[in-house]
Amino acid sequence: MNTTVGQPATHAAIGTRAALIGAALALSLAVAVFAGARYGFLLVIGLGFGMVLEGLRFGFAGPWRAMILRREAGGLLAQLLAIGLVALAAFPLLSSNPGELTGAHAPVGIAMVGGAFVFGIAMQLVLGCGSGTLVNAGSGNAVSLVALPFFAIGSFFGASHLFWWTDLGTLPTVAFSGTMGLTGTLLALAVVAGVVWWRATPDGRSLPHRLVLAAIVVAALAVLNLVVSGQPWGVVYGLGLWVAKGVALFGADLSANPFWGATGNVERLQQSLLTDVTSLTNIGIVAGAFLVAAWRGGLQQPLQRLPARAWIATVLAGLALGYASRLAFGCNVGAFFSGISTGSLHGWVWFAAAFLGSILGIRLRRFLGFEG
Repeated sequence: MNTTVGQPATHAAIGTRAALIGAALALSLAVAVFAGARYGFLLVIGLGFGMVLEGLRFGFAGPWRAMILRREAGGLLAQLLAIGLVALAAFPLLSSNPGELTGAHAPVGIAMVGGAFVFGIAMQLVLGCGSGTLVNAGSGNAVSLVALPFFAIGSFFGASHLFWWTDLGTLPTVAFSGTMGLTGTLLALAVVAGVVWWRATPDGRSLPHRLVLAAIVVAALAVLNLVVSGQPWGVVYGLGLWVAKGVALFGADLSANPFWGATGNVERLQQSLLTDVTSLTNIGIVAGAFLVAAWRGGLQQPLQRLPARAWIATVLAGLALGYASRLAFGCNVGAFFSGISTGSLHGWVWFAAAFLGSILGIRLRRFLGFEG
């Protein structure tokens, strides 16, 4: 299925690509028919996320790694650009639709900071955050395929224990809003971007056109997600919900759990995954990444030859990603990207703690037997 750049695709490749597009459209249409047009559209948004993240190589863990190791700022600057673009739309939307739209607002606390720090470590071990793990799994990466189910398990248990952790101490939720909040957020993003640009090497300060385009499209999709679903783009909740539904299916009673027994979560456990907005976009991300990887003919990735300790670390890192992100009220998407772009202070604190954790995680990679 591989074709050389500049050469026409073979008839077989064209047929395969047409089949891939048809399958994606049919899946979205099926969801729209059985669950409703809104949910079909959310799956399309998820497909868009997956296609852009994989197709244009827009991510979170990799750019942080590039900045820390090589002082290459392009990927991180693209993230900040996308967050700023979302904020420009999200702030007025949230202000004008308080009863219909909600921001990714959460309190800062001991567990939140610690969870973000641990998440930063773990995401550098598997080279994938929440969305990155989904994308990498969809494109056939073996490490992410191993990490993803444990990510989901960790998310379930993290949610189950969440209130015990938050009882250790949290501050009131701080959310910026209105013109002043938007102006302050954009200024803060500009300052961080300036520091990142200053700390980068002269050759690492460029922002490639590919990443500018990716930032614009990701921002547009994130705004669409906010408008259609009523909440910002997130990843972690949907993963934990999958495990919770599986546990309930096998007869476990979750009604006594403070988190899964809450009214809203009980309803989601009883409803179809096709009506859970986070699950739909997560499924779309995996499918979108698969679509791009298959289009390129790159699904058959070679199995990474890693020592046993690296695979054990992958399992543990997957659990840590899920558990820690629940305590931190989100991953790079739900806390950093959506938190900051909708005015939550915890998004900024998450960014600082997770970035510090990433520095440690990068140093642990070689010790644990990972390549690079």
